[in-house]
Amino acid sequence: MKATMKVAEMKPFKVALEAMRARLRGDVTTMADAALRQTRSEANGDLSSMPIHMADIGTDAYEQEFTLSLMASEEGTLEQVEEALGRIRSKTYGICEECEGVIAKKRLEAIPFASMCIRCAEKMEDGNGGRPRYPR
Repeated sequence: MKATMKVAEMKPFKVALEAMRARLRGDVTTMADAALRQTRSEANGDLSSMPIHMADIGTDAYEQEFTLSLMASEEGTLEQVEEALGRIRSKTYGICEECEGVIAKKRLEAIPFASMCIRCAEKMEDGNGGRPRYPR
């Protein structure tokens, strides 16, 4: 394993990751509330029994499905942020989980939750090793 990043060097990444975690938690909660609203009329406070147009029902279903897919994506990112914070705690942050090489600081500045160096991430994207495709 290569030399690990110093604690002082990790601090700005920790601050950025904690801010990202707080934002993602808020986003997921807001999206969950929006997705779980039952109908457009309930969301608008309209409790009348007038029929709703079929196009509105389709739009509501599409919006709910879209919101749920965004939530899943945000939850995946949140999980990666939590893992990165764990690597900071264990002082392995900045070390590639595949080759144990150093992850470039420029990469960590762009994607603070990156767990792989650019070379290993590119191999993963190309499908080498039969591993699942996801941003690391």
